[in-house]
Amino acid sequence: MAIYHLEAKVVGRGAGRSAVAASAYLSCSRLYNDYDGIQHDYTKKQGLVWQEVFLPEYAPQEWQDREKLWNAVEEVETAKDSRLAREFVVALPIELSREQQIELLQDFIREQFVSDGMCADAAIHDTDGHNPHAHILLTVRPLDERGKWLPKSRKEYVLDENGERIHLSSGRYKTRKVDLVDWNSQENAEVWRKVWADLANEFLERNNRPERIDHRSYER
Repeated sequence: MAIYHLEAKVVGRGAGRSAVAASAYLSCSRLYNDYDGIQHDYTKKQGLVWQEVFLPEYAPQEWQDREKLWNAVEEVETAKDSRLAREFVVALPIELSREQQIELLQDFIREQFVSDGMCADAAIHDTDGHNPHAHILLTVRPLDERGKWLPKSRKEYVLDENGERIHLSSGRYKTRKVDLVDWNSQENAEVWRKVWADLANEFLERNNRPERIDHRSYER
């Protein structure tokens, strides 16, 4: 029966992960990472049934090649603990046909991620017909209207109750990091979880299926 599963992870160098490797895994392909000189080969992995790269209209069209897309990400992130991408693993309703599963996934990605300026790399895996699921890999750095990477965050001074900058014992001023996009917020994560359930239920209803899924826990 239809189940709800949507798991979100961060792909970061601090955890020893690579965006190029994550893309090679989801697409069951062989991709070369210019950053560390490692070739990631998942061509023997079974179960790939569909894959697609989604880009905002102002992203370079050469990024339709996922190797170029994720190497561009690896290049701009220079820190050894950089966040490189966000990854979702989501269960697809087995009550839907493959074409309907693909359409559901495409609508979700375009409406929730690409429309907000993210590049997305997605694939459906299904080895036995009983566990169809999708991997969605998303960029975490915004782009400007010319397709150039923008900062993910900026530093701002922390002010006291009088609006003055706060001195530290080091002689510097106290600062904090401010994200320039809200993609990391807990509120957004909850929105994405709910939207997936609502959209999947819409597809089930549209195709005369009685099953429904819910993003909330049993307790909630």
